[in-house]
Amino acid sequence: MFSLVGKTALVTGASRGIGRGIALSLAKAGASVAVNYRGNKEEADKVAAEISQLGVKSFSIQADVSNKSDVARMMAEVKAQFGQLNILVNNAGMVAMGPVENVSEDEWDRVLNTNLKGQFLCIQEVLKIMPSGGKIVCISSIASGGVGVGFGNIAHYAASKGGVVALVEDLAIELGPKGININAIGPGVIESDMTAGMLSNEKVKAGFLERIPKGRIGKPEDIGAAAVFLASDEADYITGTTLYVDGGWLAK
Repeated sequence: MFSLVGKTALVTGASRGIGRGIALSLAKAGASVAVNYRGNKEEADKVAAEISQLGVKSFSIQADVSNKSDVARMMAEVKAQFGQLNILVNNAGMVAMGPVENVSEDEWDRVLNTNLKGQFLCIQEVLKIMPSGGKIVCISSIASGGVGVGFGNIAHYAASKGGVVALVEDLAIELGPKGININAIGPGVIESDMTAGMLSNEKVKAGFLERIPKGRIGKPEDIGAAAVFLASDEADYITGTTLYVDGGWLAK
């Protein structure tokens, strides 16, 4: 297991699903973790309590990542609690589905603002409190484009996740001289609240399983393990890349 003992981390959208899995994985590796949530304080507090039971510091912090003043307030609180931040995991996100002709401008903006603008705002603010040697991990998707995968009816989601990959690649050049690594993780189909509706359809689930060489749906802990690696000192020479955690989906 890669060690994050003595490190501090912030995971956005960490009250459930993949974010919760990442937060717990970082904590099990020894990091103190701030648990961000937008609306569900009760669940975020539960995650923070689970982390505290592991013997590291944790607290929950409310912020809408698409709101600049919220993000600035969140980073100020993290600085007050931790002094500095070694690891940022940009996980907060949303998905919406439907044919492109039915996607309203408001829905397009909500998806892009949360999934892409939110990551940009968090990166911009975290640079004020992240020392050299810091690690930024951004959650993208196998639906991000450029890897031969298209699902249909999620154009706004796919565009936002493709933007994350481009953001990471460009910022690796800018942040490298500052001693900060930035990478993305591209999850495949993962068990979470976001995919629960799809996976409840046995026909859809069977189609996914047929496509995945590993023969199972991914778990939040699978993404958590990848995040721990990218946040560790052992990943110091890795920056500007996307690690796809998909059970072999892209290989088939």
